[in-house]
Amino acid sequence: MFEKLFLLVKNNAGMAVMNNPVIPAGSREAVLTEASSSIIEVLKNQMESGHISDLVKYFKFSGTYNESLVTSIINRFASKLNKFYSIDMASAQATATSLIPAVMKQLVQLSNSKQTQEFALGTMLSKLNGNQADLNGLVDKLMVA
Repeated sequence: MFEKLFLLVKNNAGMAVMNNPVIPAGSREAVLTEASSSIIEVLKNQMESGHISDLVKYFKFSGTYNESLVTSIINRFASKLNKFYSIDMASAQATATSLIPAVMKQLVQLSNSKQTQEFALGTMLSKLNGNQADLNGLVDKLMVA
């Protein structure tokens, strides 16, 4: 799933990263990895802090439920761009804002699609918790609620 998330980020990275003059050409692939890891870190943090039901609602209601989730990912990614790539904060924020919402929208669509089992919400959350538990049953119950 993590490799496919990277490809999802890469497919949405056009103007935001790949054609962005602020990001050095030699760092663009690494920046895509930072974007992917920012998404994973924030989703994992939500789970670890007991907000699984909020995550389920976010994906169930096509991403409109919890805009603070997207904002957290944007801020984390922008901070990494600033800290690790010395991109000024305004440019980092603009880059993150142009990439992350599009990726999250597509991730929601894929998680709700019956064709993409790897991005099914229960499967995705199980992988985020290191496959310590199969969360499909819990997700199914929360989706009905």
